Amino acid sequence: MRKTALPTLLAAGIAAAAFTTSTQAFAYGAGDFFTRVGVAKVEPKSDNGSLADGAFDVDVQDDSAFAFTLGYRFTDKLGVELLAAEPFDHDVYLNDANLASTDHLPPTLTVQYYPLGGTSARVQPYAGIGVNYTRFSDETIATGDDLDLDDSWGAAGQLGIDLLIDENWALNAAAWYLDIDTDASLNGNDIGTVEIDPVVVMAGLSFRF
Repeated sequence: MRKTALPTLLAAGIAAAAFTTSTQAFAYGAGDFFTRVGVAKVEPKSDNGSLADGAFDVDVQDDSAFAFTLGYRFTDKLGVELLAAEPFDHDVYLNDANLASTDHLPPTLTVQYYPLGGTSARVQPYAGIGVNYTRFSDETIATGDDLDLDDSWGAAGQLGIDLLIDENWALNAAAWYLDIDTDASLNGNDIGTVEIDPVVVMAGLSFRF
């Protein structure tokens, strides 16, 4: 689950770096455009707060969906990347009962640092910081009342790694931490804040052009 996502990603990168070498000039660097595609899993933190003055404990469930990124390298070591995805659909448990749900889109923009950029290293780790915007839609609750979740802005952090296959293709794994807090209302009345704060883990392919 969530607690093992980042250590697992880092361990995979270290193992790949230890066992993979290349004499070919696969150097990624300044002027490269790239896209990454794969499946992403959103794993909200375990305690998502409470609503209605503590009457309902909130537990937002995991979901997976197709995701992709678009990026550009300004220099060998610095770049920017935008994360996008199809909507994630989360069940929301209230006091351990599956009573609500919501869709969300979490576009995230990060500025990235590539410590091995511009070299012939076949393993290319990177880290990023940036901002996340989350748009909620299709909120439902079992009572049939009008549930609304406000859109959210928050900070984002990222770790990732590319394992280069050739001059254009690479295997990719990445993880983001997103600060997502949304104010909830029921029939227009404020009922509290849902603290989602997920880790997003993605695995797939990277292509530069």
